[in-house]
Amino acid sequence: MNAAAAGFQMPAEWSPQEAVWLSWPVDDPRHWGGAKRDLIWSKFAEIAAAISRFEPVRINAPGADHAEIAAICNKAKAVPEHVQLFDHPHNDVWCRDHGPIFVKHPETGEVAVTNWGFNAWGGKFPPWDQDNAIPGKIASSLGMRCFDGGMILEGGAIEINGRGHLLTTEAVLLNPNRNPHLSREEIEIKLRDGLGVRDILWLKQGIEGDDTDGHIDDLARFIDPQTILACIDQSGTISNQKILAENLSLLKNFTAADGRPFEVVEIPLPEACEVPGWRLPVLPASYVNFLIVNGGVLVPTFRQHRNDDRALGMIRELFPGRQVVGIDCLDLVEEGGTLHCISQQQPA
Repeated sequence: MNAAAAGFQMPAEWSPQEAVWLSWPVDDPRHWGGAKRDLIWSKFAEIAAAISRFEPVRINAPGADHAEIAAICNKAKAVPEHVQLFDHPHNDVWCRDHGPIFVKHPETGEVAVTNWGFNAWGGKFPPWDQDNAIPGKIASSLGMRCFDGGMILEGGAIEINGRGHLLTTEAVLLNPNRNPHLSREEIEIKLRDGLGVRDILWLKQGIEGDDTDGHIDDLARFIDPQTILACIDQSGTISNQKILAENLSLLKNFTAADGRPFEVVEIPLPEACEVPGWRLPVLPASYVNFLIVNGGVLVPTFRQHRNDDRALGMIRELFPGRQVVGIDCLDLVEEGGTLHCISQQQPA
């Protein structure tokens, strides 16, 4: 039996949460050029500490690293009882994509894990065997039911509003490097069966520099069941401007459950973030890669004072009941993602 048939569905990110999961950086010369271990560990500790002030943060990491991780989180002023370490070795940090996608039964309140395949965004960054095992390990550690998703799917490729709508991109889910044996219709069936959604809303492409081929969580996010926060590009490349304008047009033509169009709010991307000589000529920096937590929203910033302040102000207006916390993510985004990409929420 699949998750939907058993009565489960994926809650919206703003629903009450039990915890947020992270996968701690591993010592690997592939990551950040192998030269920024201390800086990246400190950044993860800062993020873990920020989450811990709202709710527990649960961390996948080899047991041998637990004492050092606990110490650096304590140095970052994390709430000690909210830092929970699990002996779950992994290959890379992107827990949104390799971690479990949690679903919940609206009547019983039971939370379960959906376990989808992970192949490092189409086989780009081997190895990924330990990453692919993380959902099953978390289900086992928590004693949760685990449903098999039946295809390759990363959490950053989907965005849901808790009312039956799911946003995604053709560039990812229809890419032959993910599920070449499945048609668009078959992929939609698996999304409905696995996540309890009804309507699949397709955008086409993602922004430049995105190793994932175009994850939705750099493009457009639901902020409530009826409202979508969508990126526009006012100063970047012609390619990005064209892609995001097309996405915006599609978003404005989608309709919600009651047949009305969604309200679409536009937020500019930061100015282009570039690292000379780096493997990504333009980094996929985006303000919509925020993480919603209990009572708060953690928002990536990129050392662009005017643009960062504008984005934080917009997000404060859109989430009036939540504390909005900006976190400098310029070093983090060198590897292709920020706050939403490294995290995965577990519903209460």
